[in-house]
Amino acid sequence: MKRKIKVQDLPEFDATEYLDSEQAMAEYLTAMLEANDPALLAAALGDIARARGMSEIAKASGLTREALYKALRPNAQPRFDTISRVCAALGVRLVAQAVHA
Repeated sequence: MKRKIKVQDLPEFDATEYLDSEQAMAEYLTAMLEANDPALLAAALGDIARARGMSEIAKASGLTREALYKALRPNAQPRFDTISRVCAALGVRLVAQAVHA
């Protein structure tokens, strides 16, 4: 007889554990951009910022840690200016690509 596992009994997934290289961070961010969901983009940038060190990213972006946590939480809708400042602090850039039908 199989034992049922409850969702609340599963460990919480933390992407920051896997964001240990520039390549991993770029691939993660690219995957989130492809989802075309602003909330996922904000959450992904938050994961990358936490992996790098939120205090360091806050200082480099000119934002307070509290503002950074608020802007990059799941389901947040940060302004483009905030996204741009965080990307610059992370050393990444968002790139536009032509989409073919």
